Amino acid sequence: MFSSLPKFEFLSPKSIKEAISLLAEYGPKAKVIAGGTDLISEMRWGEWRPQYVLGLSQISGLDEIQFDKTSGLKIGAACTIGEIERSSIIGKHYPILAQAASVLGSMEIRNRATVGGNLCTAAPSADMPPSLLVLGAKAVIATKKGENVLALEDFFAGPKKTVLNHDEILVRLELPPVEPNSAGEYIKFGRRNAMEIAMIGVAALITLENGNNTCKAARLAFATAAPTPIRSKEAEKALTGKKLVREIIELAAETASKEASPRTSWRTTEEYRRDLIRVLTGRAIQKALDKLKP
Repeated sequence: MFSSLPKFEFLSPKSIKEAISLLAEYGPKAKVIAGGTDLISEMRWGEWRPQYVLGLSQISGLDEIQFDKTSGLKIGAACTIGEIERSSIIGKHYPILAQAASVLGSMEIRNRATVGGNLCTAAPSADMPPSLLVLGAKAVIATKKGENVLALEDFFAGPKKTVLNHDEILVRLELPPVEPNSAGEYIKFGRRNAMEIAMIGVAALITLENGNNTCKAARLAFATAAPTPIRSKEAEKALTGKKLVREIIELAAETASKEASPRTSWRTTEEYRRDLIRVLTGRAIQKALDKLKP
């Protein structure tokens, strides 16, 4: 039942080291908060009743966006979705990421919700993971022993579950430079144009060989197509090394539909989700290709 917030003590650590120490001390009685758009609602619903809530806003560097042409992009976990949507650096070098950010929730939510929170909530329908997956993002996790780096596709352990231990914090994302002759597209499908949870989300990143329509590399990733955000590696193989004519695109789209493991929920059926995966995968690939036309 939706109600007022339970009582808790708010803690404001000044460093990652202090935050990890507090998490280790209080264990499951503590939760981390950044934007709060998910946690506050979940606390009101009674899903979480932490005795301690750790705010990250006083820790410097967690909201920074840094770009280097050689090493790529670094996004602090406390960067808001709105900052990602409006970033000129991201818009120029990683436009599919800005595109995904632009369809998450409402403007008010985007101005509060953080990319770290969107990932750590680990909802299968989350909008940010598919575009980050096709961009080859890595998660940098602060632990009591230092930083661990792992591929983002290994970060999700199940619906609303990640590999984070209780005394660990996602501090940033690292993305390699996007290859030349690449373009991407993110398509979110729902009943509404805004404030909607994706029935299916599809991200496609296509890289072509110089001067022709042959696919050098392809990455496809999905929201709400499985218990966690996933890539469709078999569908990627169906595209790589091929000229991207209609038949090849349709084959890849069909492969993605078969490779996925969507479920029936109150919002729609497994069968309809598979149809959406097939149709939207083909559409996302074609839209990415259209961006690469002279």
